[in-house]
Amino acid sequence: MKMTIDEQVATLMQGTEYGDAKLQAAMQAELRERLLEAEKAGRKLRVYCGFDPRTTDLHLGHTIPMRKLRQFQELGHQVVFLIGTYTSLIGDPSDKDKLRPQLTPEEVEANARTYAEQAFRVLDEAKTEVRFNAEWLSELSFAELIKLASNFTLQQFITRENFHQRWEKGDPIYLHETFYPLMQGYDAYALKADVQVGGSDQLFNIVTAARKLMSALGEKPNIGIIMGLLPGTDGEVKMSKSTGNHIPLNTDANDMYGKVMSVPDKAMGSYMRLVTRWTASEVAAKEKALAEGSLHPRDAKAEIAFEITDIFYGAEAAQTAAEHFTRVFQQGDLPEDMPVYKLAAGQSVLDVLLAASLAASKSEARRLLEQKGVRLDGEVLAEASAPFPGPGVLQVGKRRFVRVEA
Repeated sequence: MKMTIDEQVATLMQGTEYGDAKLQAAMQAELRERLLEAEKAGRKLRVYCGFDPRTTDLHLGHTIPMRKLRQFQELGHQVVFLIGTYTSLIGDPSDKDKLRPQLTPEEVEANARTYAEQAFRVLDEAKTEVRFNAEWLSELSFAELIKLASNFTLQQFITRENFHQRWEKGDPIYLHETFYPLMQGYDAYALKADVQVGGSDQLFNIVTAARKLMSALGEKPNIGIIMGLLPGTDGEVKMSKSTGNHIPLNTDANDMYGKVMSVPDKAMGSYMRLVTRWTASEVAAKEKALAEGSLHPRDAKAEIAFEITDIFYGAEAAQTAAEHFTRVFQQGDLPEDMPVYKLAAGQSVLDVLLAASLAASKSEARRLLEQKGVRLDGEVLAEASAPFPGPGVLQVGKRRFVRVEA
């Protein structure tokens, strides 16, 4: 079924994060207008995202803009997968509190070869235009660079949070780092882009630099689709290999499924909006069911894990991974015989621990919960006053088990 313009806008804006309600409203309004114009003229929007091949080891967080590009593809638009063979030589400083090391052209070329291969796990290869920004950036003259730079002030760069922090700490900020937004802005101009997709750490580069340069060079400024950053498996900070909270793409189905299942419940909304194929209405329906209690968080997370694993490894492998997880992590190493406790309506986690004789006192029960020593089917229970989630194998410590039944 063909989506209406309103449905397209809702899906394409899903997961965006601008940090400013007025800016988000402005970008949404421009997107709606550009979609209407394209539909009326019978043309496709040109949509791109740039990827700097600074590593070959991609993780799930890297696929967020790719997923957004795929949504544009499915709506019939032209997607450009831009490999930053030239910008990689500098390295984007946007999300860094220190200077990024510069790569050699040989390192960039070697990394670039793996990018497209991994990207086509998400993108439709037949509908993807692959470009390399060395095509135009390597041809810029010094005079042209001066002209581009004249559109910006030093204050615009120094007041950026990451540069400001380094300034305050007395850490060096190198002049070449200020070239990066100019180069990214020129990419948008060279590609005659209608839409540019990027993470929220790219806000300045996309919404300020690119739009400013495109206008100065006589092109209609592109619309910034600014995506939220995916929290890692800790549910707290941005997914990153350096912090060890990442879910790599080059792994296997069992590992990917299990790592998604380990993500805290509070991060489920981000994963649904940022890395699944679900539409805005489907995500809203699942979040409503979670809020109403008709969908258990454990079941919702299993759906998310299956969906993400299916994207990269297919439905059969995802099903096998789900069965493996249930067998090993939810049912593994369980005693064949264990006491059975009949759950009563309205009981809290604390109530069940006491009634099932898994804790001798309320203080002991709370201590066990604080130490993350209480699990239901492998998932940690932490809130004493929370309603007991439902039937399953309740484990306290390493050796005490009770099968809780409705």
